[in-house]
Amino acid sequence: MSHLVALFTSKYFLAPTIGWAVAQLLKMIIDTFRSGFSKERFKSNTGMPSSHGAIVSALIIITGLLKGTGSFEFAVVLFFGSIVLFDATGVRFETQRQGKALNNLNDERLEEGKQPLDIIRFKEKLGHNMIEIIVGCLIGIVSAIVVYHLPI
Repeated sequence: MSHLVALFTSKYFLAPTIGWAVAQLLKMIIDTFRSGFSKERFKSNTGMPSSHGAIVSALIIITGLLKGTGSFEFAVVLFFGSIVLFDATGVRFETQRQGKALNNLNDERLEEGKQPLDIIRFKEKLGHNMIEIIVGCLIGIVSAIVVYHLPI
């Protein structure tokens, strides 16, 4: 039990968790205004703001504040965080483009009376654009600073 208490009171755990929760809540609110309420959006990993950005930036900042920017831990979270953000913007964005292209191809095949390549529709929203990442990162930075100042 003491291990769970230690985890849930750890600033390294709290900062990214709070950043993620705030980003997901804002994502639900923004999407509700855009296209109506959907509880599925809370567990979505795309859209505005980026929960990837919030989690990664919160972990980077809280580690820098607690361990110092010259520490091994800071270097590790900085490099792994960079990989996550690159994936969220680059790799997943390209996969999103491929999904759109495959869906268009399937639609054309159906219109021509041919068998589609696949019976499912491919996801067309997988990655983040730069604004979504930046806003998510700002949320994470604020979360880390707030958690850093908590008296725990």
